[in-house]
Amino acid sequence: MQHFDVIIIGAGPSGSTAGAMLADAGKRVLSIEKQHFPRFSIGESLLPHCMEFLTIAGLEPALQQQAKQLGFQYKDGAAFLRRGNYTDFDFTKKFGSGPGTTFQVKRAQFDKLLADEAEKKGLEIRYGITVTGFDNSDPKITVLTVEDEQGNSSQLSASFVLDASGFGRVLPRLLDLELPSNFPIRQANFCHIKDGITSPTFDRNKILITVHDKHPDVWFWLIPFSDGTASFGVVGKTERFDSSLTTQENLWQQLKETPALAELLVNAKPLHEVRTITGYSASVRQLYGKNYALLGNAGEFLDPVFSSGVTIAMRSSVTAVRLVLRQLEGEQPDWEQEFSAPLRKGIKTFRYFVEAWYDGRFQDVIFSTKRNDGVTAMISAILAGYAWDETNPYVAETERRMNVLREICID
Repeated sequence: MQHFDVIIIGAGPSGSTAGAMLADAGKRVLSIEKQHFPRFSIGESLLPHCMEFLTIAGLEPALQQQAKQLGFQYKDGAAFLRRGNYTDFDFTKKFGSGPGTTFQVKRAQFDKLLADEAEKKGLEIRYGITVTGFDNSDPKITVLTVEDEQGNSSQLSASFVLDASGFGRVLPRLLDLELPSNFPIRQANFCHIKDGITSPTFDRNKILITVHDKHPDVWFWLIPFSDGTASFGVVGKTERFDSSLTTQENLWQQLKETPALAELLVNAKPLHEVRTITGYSASVRQLYGKNYALLGNAGEFLDPVFSSGVTIAMRSSVTAVRLVLRQLEGEQPDWEQEFSAPLRKGIKTFRYFVEAWYDGRFQDVIFSTKRNDGVTAMISAILAGYAWDETNPYVAETERRMNVLREICID
């Protein structure tokens, strides 16, 4: 049985970030990835806070060098559109420190770029491998049962296991850690398009989030890339979609019902079949256990509206790796106080903004004509991913500040 210091389940952004850091620290680390890269994934609009984690992991230079040739788009903010009313947030004018720009990426190429760079640092990745069993009954050694694509089963052991399996949620399923999300069941229909946008006022440096004209709880994302293509999707409760239509027909029908966005995308053509995900929000009873921890979406996923998924994933990776390295040296880190509790603080901030978006409070703030520069900068910081910065009043007192601001905006 081969033994590793750390085995990482998954080679997406959180897995590659963790693997690069562990390899840099001289550890023997293996990543087990079920799929083969490159492979399609959504979550393409990064937040600026991600750049800090990529820098820590030594992966940021490669991203900067290859962004243009891979069609990645420079990003400096987020724009919002509702019934013809347009507004935006400039992340370069946000509250607090940290990068204010990032990229909108094609995840197939982005994930492969990070995985390849992590391999150069010493991470071993085995593709086409599925984890089917987990045994941590031994106090020091955890045994994983794995299966290759030919159905051959074998076992591997590690001193610590990080689950970066994303929506695969391997350990939550194997260890019965899953909890139902308290978010309503929502559906996302999406694809890549040749956007054909000719409007001279359209800002490709920002993700565009558009509210459906008839249903304020339905929204569209438009994430432009630098090669004239874009990621396009619609999100809403399942009952907002017509069960008599195909997935593709539903997407274009929702677009027709929102004329300002339909006009912008009048020349758009899909580049592949429209995909769908339903009931994607998820939670768990705990984010760690004996000799394991859950990273990113394997632990909790909220909603795609503010593109927080990759940021939470990378932050969880960087936080966990620092504790893993200490534990491998014989220390006993407090995983509750040093990993779970602080990580959940930022997730709670994002959660509140997502809830306020769907119940309309945050939409009232976003589209208000009474926004002032100071408050806008604070909200920009959270939209840029800095949901853990408690020097920001809208992080420290999220609910109270949001409710007061909304009253001011609608007064």
